[in-house]
Amino acid sequence: MRARFTLADIQQHALVIVDRDGLAGLTMRSLAASLKTGAMTLYNYVDSREALEELVVDAVSSRVQIPEPTDDWRADTRAVATAMWRTFRAHPAVIPLILTRRTSSRASLAPAEALAAALARGGLDGVDLFVAFRAVSAFVTGIAQNELAGALSREKDPASAANRVEALARGALPTLAELAPVGAVFSGQEFERGLTLILNGITHTPRPFSPHDQAEHGG
Repeated sequence: MRARFTLADIQQHALVIVDRDGLAGLTMRSLAASLKTGAMTLYNYVDSREALEELVVDAVSSRVQIPEPTDDWRADTRAVATAMWRTFRAHPAVIPLILTRRTSSRASLAPAEALAAALARGGLDGVDLFVAFRAVSAFVTGIAQNELAGALSREKDPASAANRVEALARGALPTLAELAPVGAVFSGQEFERGLTLILNGITHTPRPFSPHDQAEHGG
């Protein structure tokens, strides 16, 4: 008798398991139990752990609510980056896979396309577009990863962590000591403020690299 589920069902059940039990909780056996089938049956749909993890990444990426483009590239870039960040942080256990699994599905690449297109509407192209795209993408995933590290830390109280860092840094590392208490109270605004700094940098940075310049520099 043919199993009564689809690849989309497998994807959804796998994401539920990862959200609930973490990456270590996702196995062919646990997934089969969730789908009420045998583990060997799953190999008709996914042939490896890597393929299963790519499905999970696609499941999260497809949940990014990509906004409609406007004539304001900064607003569009912020909207896409924020949508990506909110989606990633809603599934913290998947963040390591987002950082390490490079899938080529349309669902996985759609947010990246929207981000690159928003930056391009700001007049960026070539090297400048590539660098700006990488900078914003790295910021989004980096902030999400930092939040994941905080969630997994034994020190759940940000103030306690700040006090500990401040005590360690006092004297020998005065600048870090000054930053420690700021991080304890400012973490909720870190994404918005950081993204603003990046967008301001993109706006005000000279753009010397035209296609002709790239050719002259071996680009």
